[in-house]
Amino acid sequence: MADWGPVIVATLLFVLLSPGLLFQIPGKGKVVEFGNMQTSGASIFVHAIIYLGLVTIFVIAIGVHIYADN
Repeated sequence: MADWGPVIVATLLFVLLSPGLLFQIPGKGKVVEFGNMQTSGASIFVHAIIYLGLVTIFVIAIGVHIYADN
């Protein structure tokens, strides 16, 4: 029995929080830009902090578990 919860949570958040895919904080011209598909060092840092916080909340604090039987 394998626990796939942390793997799925981390993968989904990594894809959704890629800078420029859905939004970018800070943007090139504004504080928040949506769907511009561009990135900068500052936005990579901000998105990494947000990613770390959300993964910690979902995996450790809430304890998301998805079990798969083989």
